[in-house]
Amino acid sequence: MESMLKQVVFIVALLITLGVFTYTFLRVLSYFRVTRQNFPIRHLGKRFNLMMRVAFGQTKIFRKPVVGLLHALVFWGFLVILIGSLEMVVDGILGTERLFRALGVVYEVIIGAGDVFALIIAVAIIVFLVRRLFLHVKRFAGTEMDHRKHVDANFALTLILLLMITLLGLNSFYVQHATTAGHDIHGAFPVSELIAPLFSGMPAGKLYLYHETNWWAHILLIFFFANYLPYSKHFHVFLSVPNVFLSRLDPLGKLDTMENVKKEVQMMLDPNASFDQAEEEEEVGRFGVKDVEDVSWKNYFDSLACTQCGRCTSVCPANITGKRLSPRKIVMDVRERMKEKGPGLVKQGSDYDDNKSLLRDHITEEELWACTTCNACAGECPININHPTLIVEMRRYLIMEESAGPGDLNAMFTNIENNGAPWQYSQEDRMLWAEELYINE
Repeated sequence: MESMLKQVVFIVALLITLGVFTYTFLRVLSYFRVTRQNFPIRHLGKRFNLMMRVAFGQTKIFRKPVVGLLHALVFWGFLVILIGSLEMVVDGILGTERLFRALGVVYEVIIGAGDVFALIIAVAIIVFLVRRLFLHVKRFAGTEMDHRKHVDANFALTLILLLMITLLGLNSFYVQHATTAGHDIHGAFPVSELIAPLFSGMPAGKLYLYHETNWWAHILLIFFFANYLPYSKHFHVFLSVPNVFLSRLDPLGKLDTMENVKKEVQMMLDPNASFDQAEEEEEVGRFGVKDVEDVSWKNYFDSLACTQCGRCTSVCPANITGKRLSPRKIVMDVRERMKEKGPGLVKQGSDYDDNKSLLRDHITEEELWACTTCNACAGECPININHPTLIVEMRRYLIMEESAGPGDLNAMFTNIENNGAPWQYSQEDRMLWAEELYINE
């Protein structure tokens, strides 16, 4: 009877968790539909290799060796512990206990590794919390990193720490209960076997109660954490691996061509093209990016996957020299703006206007023109976000839609339009500089 009640309660909790997660997933998915679908996915083999090297191998994380190693251990530990969490879900649904023990030696290795990683992750999380709370790391600060962002980060880290404590708790009480009651121990517990003797004086019934308490605490924390993540900076737990798979594969310094402009130029240069052809072309939309409906779906995906670690901003030469540009802020602003305007766009379509925009209300022109497109931010990002593509697209809007570039740029564009060159001299005067050469001869 007790087992059946546990099974029913677990299934109800699981259904609530899945229901809330499905609602969140569908809401986020609806925002992708209002973005531009201009990021094709090709070269799957190359993408898979990149994902294995950068995401699973954590290669870019190791540019900061000590913190990088701790972060990599947390990531790898989660992958191992995930298998144990899956077993708990199956056990909860079926009313069984440690069902995966049928795997034999493989089970022993997985559970043993998970037990060790639980301690490693707990230690790493404590280090991360100490750094955030007491060491005041410069790259964790910035105008975009308000108090709410810091609370969110600390809360998420605390949840992970509690997950590891309850995991070690349920393992330790399981080992001691099995020892006291004379039951077989299924799985290896290198760490918990050292903790278990601390509870050796307790009766079997109390040990079982504490085991169940930790079991429920651990699985309910997992359910809560899974539904908290999409609203947190730690959404990257779900999205960082796919974001690396979806990386921009072009060389960092390459700027994408605007296809609608490219077609028009090619037609102008083609003597065989007729004006009738041009009229048949679809109506050209907005040039560049002004608001979230203009960004590509990949730009929005980047904003959701961003770890807010600040590595991009810490290497940005504009930011280092005191300018307002922060590549992290640019990406974070896309997420914030979509949260603000997305519901209206989904309900009312592209005609919805809240009299605000991503450009100017969130991101200033000063920030955009401070960028040197050196791509240091994209090269440093541990999950391969490409910040300059978004910055360049917003610049294109300013230039092509509003002619709102800096004075020097506008003067150059005027010269190109009038003289066919960036200089203020007409084509007839281009060789005047050489006349003195001939005279001297």
